Formats: sequence, structure tokens, C-alpha cells
Amino acid sequence: MLGLGTLAKKVFGTPNDRKVKSVRPLVAQINALEPEFQALDDAGIKARTAELAARVQAGESLDAVLPEAFANCREGARRALGLRAFDVQLKGGIFLHQGNIAEMKTGEGKTLVATFPAYLNALAGKGVHIVTVNDYLARRDADWMGKVFAHLGMTTGVVYPQQPDAEKRAAYRAHITYATNNELGFDYLRDNMRNSIEEMMQRGHFFAIVDEVDSILVDEARTPLIISGPSQDRSELYKTLDAYIPELTAEHYKLDEKTRNATFTEEGNEHLEQRLLAAGVLPERQTLYDPESTTIVHHVTQALRAHKLFQKDQNYIVRGDEVVLIDEFTGRMMQGRRLSDGLHQAIEAKEGVTIQPENVTLASVTFQNYFRLYEKLAGMTGTASTEAEEFQEIYKLGVVEVPTNRPVARKDDHDQVYRTAREKYEAIIRQIAKTHEKGQPILVGTTSIEKSEMLSAMLKKEGIPHNVLNARQHEQEAQIVADAGKLGAVTIATNMAGRGTDIQLGGNVEMKVMAALAADPEANPDEVRARIEAEHAEEKEKVIAAGGLYVLASERHESRRIDNQLRGRSGRQGDPGRSSFYLSLEDDLMRIFGSERLDKVLSTLGMKEGEAIIHPWVNKSLERAQAKVEGRNFDIRKQLLKFDDVMNDQRKAIFGQRLEIMQAEDLEEITEDMRHQVIDDLVDEFLPPKSYAEQWNSEGLHAAVMQKLALDLPVIDWAAEDGVDQEVMRERLYEASDRQMAEKAEAFGPETMRQIEKQYLLQTIDARWREHLVTLEHLRSVVGFRGYAQRDPLSEYKSEAFTLFERFEAKLEKHQGNLLRSAVELAKDWRSDRALRRLEAMLSVADREHSLIITGNGD
Repeated sequence: MLGLGTLAKKVFGTPNDRKVKSVRPLVAQINALEPEFQALDDAGIKARTAELAARVQAGESLDAVLPEAFANCREGARRALGLRAFDVQLKGGIFLHQGNIAEMKTGEGKTLVATFPAYLNALAGKGVHIVTVNDYLARRDADWMGKVFAHLGMTTGVVYPQQPDAEKRAAYRAHITYATNNELGFDYLRDNMRNSIEEMMQRGHFFAIVDEVDSILVDEARTPLIISGPSQDRSELYKTLDAYIPELTAEHYKLDEKTRNATFTEEGNEHLEQRLLAAGVLPERQTLYDPESTTIVHHVTQALRAHKLFQKDQNYIVRGDEVVLIDEFTGRMMQGRRLSDGLHQAIEAKEGVTIQPENVTLASVTFQNYFRLYEKLAGMTGTASTEAEEFQEIYKLGVVEVPTNRPVARKDDHDQVYRTAREKYEAIIRQIAKTHEKGQPILVGTTSIEKSEMLSAMLKKEGIPHNVLNARQHEQEAQIVADAGKLGAVTIATNMAGRGTDIQLGGNVEMKVMAALAADPEANPDEVRARIEAEHAEEKEKVIAAGGLYVLASERHESRRIDNQLRGRSGRQGDPGRSSFYLSLEDDLMRIFGSERLDKVLSTLGMKEGEAIIHPWVNKSLERAQAKVEGRNFDIRKQLLKFDDVMNDQRKAIFGQRLEIMQAEDLEEITEDMRHQVIDDLVDEFLPPKSYAEQWNSEGLHAAVMQKLALDLPVIDWAAEDGVDQEVMRERLYEASDRQMAEKAEAFGPETMRQIEKQYLLQTIDARWREHLVTLEHLRSVVGFRGYAQRDPLSEYKSEAFTLFERFEAKLEKHQGNLLRSAVELAKDWRSDRALRRLEAMLSVADREHSLIITGNGD
């Protein structure tokens, strides 16, 4: 008998079915307009773009012009690329325009789908950003889809690291800009450290379409983008402390693999204390529990984490003389990315490579807060439904599963669980040999470089030809992925598995054509393509007959989404395929989540060597374990966001203040307010409210006015006059300082004066903001301990961060008083060479600081 919920779904459909159904009338309108747009010549297509843009910019809504815009874009894509968008692709484009995440399976043409909402929203003239996970995809998509946009009369830009400023600025001024999430975030931070509007790259945050949205907004959400500069060198301390870690035994420390944390036990602390005292690292009579030992304890804990929780070839690789991190979700090298808080230096000490100096934060933002700057956000991915709650709660994004153009024909096997890793890998090799023998291409997924290379060695022993795709071979990534669908191909891949590049059955036609033309440049391109397409069709039929692509995963990831991504490499566009997961009780996920219990059950069942258990309840219990991990990771990300929101409010206030200064044609009002605030503070300090004249400290006020405002005024005589109160003193000081600044502005010339004022104000804000960031970081690192005193760390952080910000603002006003003194000193001999050199130095400080910033590492 059907339950009520099941019956309702059968009658009314799921909420997702209803969303998909709701856009059918729009798709019907777009299809009805197709003949009209097919009748236009190329100039007519461009003219329609200009007409639509004029209508939108005159006030017509984007929704109103959507059918015409989509019909024009479909025709532009057909002419530029020979691709006519299917109805499901139009649906995906509509959902993106509406600010949703469109979940579309691999091979459904997400790259083309993005052109529709990008084109429509670019008609508003504010710029659209299409965000990809790496530079290769940004360039590839910009080059490929740029042809469509050019056909429609729109410009396309691509943004990448180390790009010349003029070129990058032009890329941001294009109608549609392709960029990686990292580059967009760093450009935002760099823009808010520049000294003039003209130097800024980005022109606002109107609409962003994020490709592989789950990877960027979920997997990388915990990693802040940080622009940093070098601090003091502590390399000797790292080396010294590193030497003590190998001496430790299991009783000296506790590890928490789930959170990657390490702590010393009582025995460990005693052992270390004795060794550090003997070596003179700890001064006599000082213990590890003393406040003075905080830095040593911090660094020795990082050394312990480096040795016990970060594994070479799994979490990082050593390349030349540097430690390069590996992204645990994609398996890619994260060149230039460094762990913070001295952990990266601890790993460098462990590996014996050159220890790079630690950095201090100059500016930072999380992806969560960066992408929430956009007026409208949308995303695409093959796998988002497992994180639908997070997308809704944090980004207010709905998830819509877009139906596939053809039904999925892939067969997904139940998991096979072996008792030991050895038995599992032997079974994998047997399965690979069997699959390879019948010509079926197989993609073997691993979770680390080490495991991919171990499997490779086992296959070599068996004489099975294969390719390996991991962070070491990432340069050949596109070629390896292109070959992975060929008859009899065996490919071992870490999680990266070429996201963004389809594995096509029979191989990739475009890659084969390019390779053939490179080998014989004299050949006729049309003849080469015709020959290769015929060969490819024949090979594809053989691969389909062999069962399509077989995805075999050697372990489950802690996220179901990553497993689903790997599965989704097979069965694209209705092709046949198969997926299996081979597991063992020694796998990380199984071990962390109670494999002992399962081991007892298997022992009771009397499992023989090399036998596997295959049962739906095994899958269910594993998925429950994964859901538990995902839930915990979501909680961590939510908590991170709550803490970052505190800083984000302050960041927005400061960045807004900088922007106001840069945009101001005339800073006279701002500087006057600041001068008057300095005067108010001085009057209140030396002539306190409700005090009598004889209680005033007029000598102190005279000295302070000299120091802060470079004004030698008869303050003491004024104070002695009859009828003079605090307000009279205040007004006279206002008047004298205003008169003085007017004289200096005349002496310098208004343009030079404005430059001096801007540079001073911006430099003061930047210097004080950097100090404030360091203070907030320290507060963040210690506030967790308040939990032991039954106080909520987040409330404590909010309260203290607010107090620190008030102090920061007050300090800012005091420092901005220096502008007055410096301008006056400079004006005394402003025509001399010395003064001009000082002026040039003042105006170039920002450039020197900028070069330091650009070389800082993003963490």
C-alpha cells in the first residue's frame, strides 16, 4: 500500500518536478521565436542585442525580454559553434537567471547553459562574472563561449594570475568575464588596498554564475583568502622544536583525526619540558604552563600536527625545495597556497626544505562573504542536492535538479567490503584485468597520490598498460582525461578526475584532430577531421558494446557528493556505464567511524580470505557515517561564517570609508570633520566639560595643539580672558586650523593638496586596519578557551571585537591628525628639493606596499 507522502508525489509530483514544470511555458515561447531569429542575418543578430540592451537599460525588466534574449542566444550559439541548445539546457539557463543552483549531470552541456543567463543579464550593462575552479577552464570556456558572445555583439574577458593591469582591467570591463574564484576574491581584496578609483579592477558585483558551485561554495568555504606580508623569521625555532617530535611515544600525545587536532598528555608535557629546559629553549624555572611559554607551546603543537596528521603525498608533496599542498577534494596541487599559524613552516622543518617566513595578514575574506556581495548569485554542478540545506541557509540559493536530455543508463553496484586493504587491492586488480580484457575502458578513483601510485605499481607487475592522473601529472591532465574513454583504456585518478573535462566514449575527437594536425601541419584539416570522426564512431560503438565507461572507486570519500561526482563520470548523455566501490575495514572513513563493530560481525559470519560482503545495509550504514561527517563539516562552516560575519561588518565599513575617500572630488569636508574631531578631543581632555577656568590645563592644550596641529597659538592668553569658555576655545581653534589649511592648499595648489590628503588618509586607514586584523586574529585564537568558563565564545568574540573596533576608529582619528602636522611641515619649505622628494616619497609609499602585497601568499 502506498503511504500518503508517496501517493501525493505520484499525483502532484515532487517540489522539484513542479519547479521544472513551471518553466515549460517560457521554453515554449523561446521555441516559438526560433524561426524569427533563424531568419536574421549575422548583423541582425547583433542588432537585436543592441535593441534588447536599450530596452533593459530604459527600464524594461530582464524577465520581460528573456524569451527573445534566449532565442537570440540559441541562434548565436548554433551559428558560432554548431550547437543548438536542447530544451533542458534552456530550462537550466532559466533556473540560473532566477538565482538558483542548476544540478545538471556530467555531459549535459553546462558550459553552453551558462551563456543564456550570462547574455541576458549582461544586457543590463553591469558585467557578469562566470566563475570556474581553475585557470585552464576559465581560459578554455572564455575562448570557446567567447565565439558565441562575439556573434551576439558582446565582449568576453578572462582574468588570470599575474595578468598585466591594463589587460585585467579591460577583462573586467567586458560584458562577460570568466575568472577563477581565487582570482576574483584576491582582486576584490587588492582593489580595497589601492589608492585611486582608476587603479581598481572590478566594477561592482552584479551577477555571478559559479560553475562547480559545490566545490567553491562548500568545499573551499572554510579556507579564507588572505593577502599577507612577511613577519619576523623564526626558522631556527621550527628546526629546534621539530627535532623533539620523533622522540615522542604514543603516551605523550592524543590525536583527533576528525578535526586534525593534536594535544600533549601530562607525560608529553613533562618530557618536553625537561628536553626544552636542557636545551635552553625554555628559560630556567619557566614551565610550559606559564603565559610566557605560549609561543613555544603553539609551535611545538604545530610540529606535532605536522608529523602525525599531515602525510606526504596525501596532504602535500615536496617539489624541489618547497612543500606544495594538495586539495583533499580535487587532488590538485594548490600552488602558492600555504597553511597558516606556522603549520606550513612546521611541515617545511619536518621535510628539511627551506623554511619560508611566516606572514602577517594585510587583508582577508572568505568565499562565503565574497560571493554574498553579488546582487544575484547562481551556480551549476552535477551534485548539489546533498548540500541543498547549506546553499539555502547561507546563500539563499535554491537547488533545482534539471532532467537529463536522455535517461541515465549507468548501473551502480552495491559496495564490496573486504576485511583488509591488501584483500581489497588484490580484488581491484583482478577486476581491472577482467574489464581490460574485454576492452571496456575503466577509471579507477583513489583518494591520494600514494594510493594511485601503489595501484599503478601493482598494474605494472601484472603487465596492464595504464595512465595515472594525480597532482604530479596535472600538466597532462586534459590529454589523460581525453584518452580515458578509449577502447581498453585503464586510467587511475585521484579525486580531481578531470572535473570540467568530459570523458567521451571512444576518446575525444577534438584532441585527436589537434594531435593529427600538429604531427602533419601540411594535411587538409577537413579531410583529417572526416577520417578521425569515422574512426571515432567505429571505436565508440565497440566501447558501447563492451559496456561503456566503468568507474571503480577504491575508497569512499567522507562526502557523498565527491563519490557521486566520481560515479557521474560514467553514463554521460545516456551512454551505458557501470560504477562500483571497493572498500576495506582499514579505509580511513571506515576506521574513523567504527569499523571494529563491523569487523566483529564479519568474523562471526566466518568470512574467508579475499571474500567481500555485498549488502544494501552496508551502503546504508556508510551513507549514515558520511551524512554525519557532512553535518559536522556544515556546522564548522556555519560557525566560521558567524565569526567571519563579525569581521565582515567591520571590513565593509572600512572598505566603504576607503572608497568614499577615493571617490571624493574634494576631501575638504572629510578632512575638516577630522580636524574638528581632533580639536574636540583635545578640548575635552585639557578643558574638561563642567570644569572652571582655573582647573583647565591650558599649558597642556598649547603643547598638544603644537604637536597635533603644528599651530603655535596664544592658547594660554585666550584661557585667561574673561568670558572665555570651552566653546569659545573650540571655535577659535577650529578657525585657526581651517585658516592654516586654506593657506597651505593655496601654497601647494589644490590638486597636489588633494593628492597629499588622499594618500595620507588611505595609508593611515590601511596601516591601522592591518594592526586591527592581527588583534582580531589573536582574539579569535584565544576566545575558544572561554567555553571552559561556561561563556559562549561567539558572544565573547562579538562583544570584544566591537570594543576593539571602537578603539580602532578612535585611533584612526588621532592618526589622521598627523595629516595636518605633516602637510604644514611640508608646506613650510614646499618649494625646496627636500620637500619635493618627501612629497614624491609620500605618494609612492602605496606602490611599494602594493608590491609587497602582491607577493604575499593567499592562505
